Amino acid sequence: RMGNALAVAGQSAANQVFSSAFWIVSVLPSVTATLVSKANASGDQEELQDAVSQALVVGLGISLVGSALMLRFPEQILSSVLKDGAPALQYAKPYLYIRAFAFLPSLISLIGFSAFRGTLDTSTPLKISAASNLFNAVLDPILMFTFAMGVPGAALATLGAEIISACSFFYLMLRRKMIRWSKLLRLPSWDKLKPLLQGGAALQLRNVALNLTFLAVARVTQSLDDTGVAAAAHALAIQVFQVGGIVLLALSVVAQTVVPNELIEKVDATTGKRTGGKRAAKNVVNRLMSWGFLLGVFLGGLQMLMLPLLQKSSPLEEVRQAAVIPSILASIYQIMNGLVFIGEGVMVGCGNFFQLSLSTVIATIAALVSLNTLPKMFGLTGVWLSFGVFNSFRLAGVWLHQTRNGPLSEKALAQA
Repeated sequence: RMGNALAVAGQSAANQVFSSAFWIVSVLPSVTATLVSKANASGDQEELQDAVSQALVVGLGISLVGSALMLRFPEQILSSVLKDGAPALQYAKPYLYIRAFAFLPSLISLIGFSAFRGTLDTSTPLKISAASNLFNAVLDPILMFTFAMGVPGAALATLGAEIISACSFFYLMLRRKMIRWSKLLRLPSWDKLKPLLQGGAALQLRNVALNLTFLAVARVTQSLDDTGVAAAAHALAIQVFQVGGIVLLALSVVAQTVVPNELIEKVDATTGKRTGGKRAAKNVVNRLMSWGFLLGVFLGGLQMLMLPLLQKSSPLEEVRQAAVIPSILASIYQIMNGLVFIGEGVMVGCGNFFQLSLSTVIATIAALVSLNTLPKMFGLTGVWLSFGVFNSFRLAGVWLHQTRNGPLSEKALAQA
């Protein structure tokens, strides 16, 4: 609605920088979900509280550092995706400055989401997310257009929504005794902190690799032209991808929770019947992968059907035209994404953090090589072809984990 490609390009660049910086350091939620799931399955409330409280304590320190760096060095951080003197910088800098204050509330929300997910409560996070996003959706046009704040208005609306989400999660975790003030206000012991940091250190490598790829994509896209058309078209294609990508990412989250819960062998006190274990977990993984493939096909087809509608989200004809082929590729990739996202969620659920990180590093190297060559030949389409290379290598890593060297591969199950 702003009718300004540079404004969209600036907001997109700053949003990518914030997201990458946030996800590089926010390894805590994935590890927390696995630890909480195991504690919940074994009925250990103290261990559950320790896992969540320690994640929040460590998250506070990480958030303060992250916000301070963004507030102190915004131009240097934005230089990771915008070249010196880029016209979009005038829009990117104020957006990033406001979003920098969202580091702590965003991390609290993610840890809270992981904690509820670990106890197999998915309805509470859904309600909080729905309320906060509704608030964001209502406030966005009011601040951007009614109060004529433009891009900074979008940042303020997002910040407000993230604060509402964080406060809701924190209140409910206290109320349901998932955290205690006594554990939040003291430094955790090394024995309690060790599993969190060990898993976090392995996942840190993965997050760095992932976001190095996303930053490289953003930088290459921003450098394709100075008008902001390529960057705005890329943002439009990302919107197309998110139609189905969010659903498939949700299944990845399900795998991270269900698999470790199923790995715990349980005995029914009444009947004496045993449930769970590696074979049961393998059956769950097979079902999830099947659902991932079927949903990928369905959502990819749905996105193709919705392309004419999604194209109308930009009033600029040149942006719509530049986004056509990338949007088609984004739809086709959902077939692969269904398998990749769930397969990587299984790796997290099994606690194979280092193997997942190594697989992502190899995929990142392949993506960076592609980004150095394909965009020179095919422009923005080359950027999205590089995405295909990236996810193809990730899919190969998933295949190796499930068929060759993972704890739920047939070879490992035969030896158990």
